[in-house]
Amino acid sequence: MRKPGFPKVKQTFTVPFILSIALSFMACASTARIARHLDRTWDTPGMDYQFTGLLMIDADSGDTLYTRNAKKAFTPASNMKLFTLYAAIKTLPERAPAMKYAYRGDTLVVAGTGDPSALHHELRDSTAFEFMDKAPHVAMANTHMKSLVYGPGWSWDDFDRYYMPSRSAFPIYGNVVKIAAANTLRVVPDILEDSVVAEAHMFRRAPETNRFFVNPTLGDTLEIPFVTDPAVERRFWGKALGKPVYATEYPMDSLQTLYGIPTDSLYKRLMKESDNFIAEQLMLMVSTTLGDSLSFERARNYALDSLLPDLPQQPRWVDGSGLSRYNLVSPETIVYLLRKLYQEVPKERLFAILATGGQRGTLKERYQDGQQPYLFGKTGSLSNNHNLSGYLVTRSGKTVIFSFMNNHYQQPTSQIASRMERVLKWVRDQY
Repeated sequence: MRKPGFPKVKQTFTVPFILSIALSFMACASTARIARHLDRTWDTPGMDYQFTGLLMIDADSGDTLYTRNAKKAFTPASNMKLFTLYAAIKTLPERAPAMKYAYRGDTLVVAGTGDPSALHHELRDSTAFEFMDKAPHVAMANTHMKSLVYGPGWSWDDFDRYYMPSRSAFPIYGNVVKIAAANTLRVVPDILEDSVVAEAHMFRRAPETNRFFVNPTLGDTLEIPFVTDPAVERRFWGKALGKPVYATEYPMDSLQTLYGIPTDSLYKRLMKESDNFIAEQLMLMVSTTLGDSLSFERARNYALDSLLPDLPQQPRWVDGSGLSRYNLVSPETIVYLLRKLYQEVPKERLFAILATGGQRGTLKERYQDGQQPYLFGKTGSLSNNHNLSGYLVTRSGKTVIFSFMNNHYQQPTSQIASRMERVLKWVRDQY
């Protein structure tokens, strides 16, 4: 007999409801399997003597697939370039501001925007050169550079290495001299030919001056940063143009902007080749787009305060390239940033900018697939530190956002990178 006050309720479940419950259980089972497998990964020799962080989430749902030390601060190395990329994409126009200018009678007054592409050995942009070449007289007003030429925490003994050109307002030739050494020496730009000495030396360049030392029998092509300042910029541009470039002062807010190459060409070199110089100059370009000065600090503060106010943990962000060991950031913060990029930038464009497994760039030798690329991201390496953050496309068609960070290990970096590849390939196959 039915009890009074409790009518019988007939429960019905629709097919979509049942399907959603089944998919939820499957997702939970998949996540649990990933966690069990990865937890066993850390039991390998040497792992207890390093600092490892990993966060993986489903790009669409935001669900966490795996987390380990995700809120801890790591030395990110070139993973810091992801922050530079975001600041630049959100601030710069489709074409790079090549320079600022105004006419004063028959004199063209120019000022640098930090654009790194002018007569660059690889980018080879001639926008600024051709514009200045048409003017009878050129004067340069480069007094608005507010950042130091080197970032805080950069290794002092790397000053003559290709990956550490100095920041500047109006770069030319990527701020490096290119020397082909094969019995004779061929120097670009040729203004530095008389500054190259044919001999082996403990440094490739004297610490404070543009004097270079190269073994002519080396059989290689070297790129060595040259010392630059406003006077050097005027001299180098004058030599390239075949006419003197004078110093002048001019109100920056009165200048027009000349636009050059597509900014995506800078972003691709930034991400694929991990170009430190372009990273630093992009932050200066962000600054001059916001106002009149060239200041990394101004660009950084704008990005954190206005573009990224809700980061899970506030990073310590001291340069655009990640060369400094003062930088600190958590895997959770990087994943948050990567998801914003994923949501705000069309996927085809975003993945085309990033380094791609098995193709050109820092991931060329890893994450290869005979059918199609499946990993798109950014590496980050300093001695005893190797990180990788980005997007993993699984065999089931899902996209996983991840940040995998390894600090303070003493094994060869190749072993660390191989372990990371095994982990990420397994997730690609299983999720």
